[in-house]
Amino acid sequence: FCPINFIKSIFYEILWCIFTHYIRYKKSTSMFESAIEKISQFTRPLHSISRTYGGLVLPGTSTFFFVNGNGVAITCKHVADMIPAAENLNATYLKFKSERDKFSKDGKYKRNLMGLEVKYKYSIERMIQLKHHFLNCFDKIEQIVCHVHPTLDLAILEFKGFTKILYVSHATFLKDSSKIKQGKYLCRIGFPFPEFNNFKHNPENDDIEWTTTGNPNSPTFPIDGIVTRFVGTPADGISGIEMSTPGLRGQSGGPLFDREGIIYGMQSATNHLHLGFDLKDKELVTDGKKTKVSNYPFLHVGISVHVDKIKDFLNIHKIDFSVTD
Repeated sequence: FCPINFIKSIFYEILWCIFTHYIRYKKSTSMFESAIEKISQFTRPLHSISRTYGGLVLPGTSTFFFVNGNGVAITCKHVADMIPAAENLNATYLKFKSERDKFSKDGKYKRNLMGLEVKYKYSIERMIQLKHHFLNCFDKIEQIVCHVHPTLDLAILEFKGFTKILYVSHATFLKDSSKIKQGKYLCRIGFPFPEFNNFKHNPENDDIEWTTTGNPNSPTFPIDGIVTRFVGTPADGISGIEMSTPGLRGQSGGPLFDREGIIYGMQSATNHLHLGFDLKDKELVTDGKKTKVSNYPFLHVGISVHVDKIKDFLNIHKIDFSVTD
């Protein structure tokens, strides 16, 4: 028996315990900082500008993220559907302008214009133009091939014609979905608050367009929560993950991930659960005055497309992707 060796072994064991406890502490307190940095490298916003017939131009955002290094991303089907919808809207407005510009600027112009508005069903609030910009993805895009899921809010976007990729890395999906259980702490990220303003209406050609001035960016916005329930249908089985917090407008198509940045699903929708704690004509005293208020509270829960359904859909279309435990 050597007392010195014994003391050394005890000392090293204490150091190892301190080190392992420190690592556990760092993991428990780091939350999602590193994961958000990782996810943000391949998660991108879809910027949209829409114009009503009344002349109002509005910005909008949604989210998509890349699943490999070949220019393939996933998003919600309701987001992907906006791409052909924009083409149809813009083409229809071009026809409207072509007919309108043939009218003589005489006393019959207003009457003829009203008839044309009825023909195209244009009202002040009606959307007549829609344009998109896929931000910080490629040097150029010549074509986007969309594959939409027949029943789920899921779509694949295959970008074509680029020569340079501007995103870094790509998603890694959870291999074993049995690890997704009630109470699992997860995060979502997307672009719910459109702050970009690099667009305008050009009165010379009566068109909306992107500009090289103004703010071209919108901030990412994460929101955390725990898994509450699983959702699905008899036809699809378990197809969604319900979260205790809502998915925000503009986060549709964004990834659902853990602290390691592993993808568990994709934000799709928000359900509104009536809590039943209704107040009707409740009398309160505020600022020394009596008033009656009514309140019908709801719990807003987020719904994400389940990781297994995403992987199945990618396999059907023979898209390469990565998985991990």
